[in-house]
Amino acid sequence: MIDLFKRFAEAIALGVECAATVIISYGAIEALLESFKVSLLRRSPPGQRKEIITRFGVWLLLGLEFELAADIVRSAIAPSWNDIGQLAAIGIIRTFLNYFLEKDMEKYEISSSQAETEKPKSASIQIA
Repeated sequence: MIDLFKRFAEAIALGVECAATVIISYGAIEALLESFKVSLLRRSPPGQRKEIITRFGVWLLLGLEFELAADIVRSAIAPSWNDIGQLAAIGIIRTFLNYFLEKDMEKYEISSSQAETEKPKSASIQIA
C-alpha cells in the first residue's frame, strides 16, 4: 500500500512538473515572439517592452508555483531527513524567487501606470 502511494504521489509530482514546463515554455515563446514583433516594427507604443516583461513574469510566477506544488507533493514521499532538507531548501529558494519576481513586476506595473497618467494631453485647436 505504501509503495502504491509513493508511485501515485511521484506520478502526480511529475505531472505537475510537466505542467510547469509547459507553462514556462509557453510564456517564453510568447515573450520571444512579441519581442521579435516589437523589434521589427521599430515604432512600438511606449511601454510595450515593459508589458512583454510583465506578461512573461506572470508566466514564470505561475510556473514557479507549479514547481513548488510538485515539491510539496514529492515531500510526502521523501524517505529521509536529507531528502526533506533538500526539498525544504528548494522550496525556500523558489519562494524567494517568486517574491522578488513579484516585486519586479509590481515595479514595472507602477512605472507603466505612472507613464500613462503623465502623458501630455494633446492640445486641440478650437475654431470659433
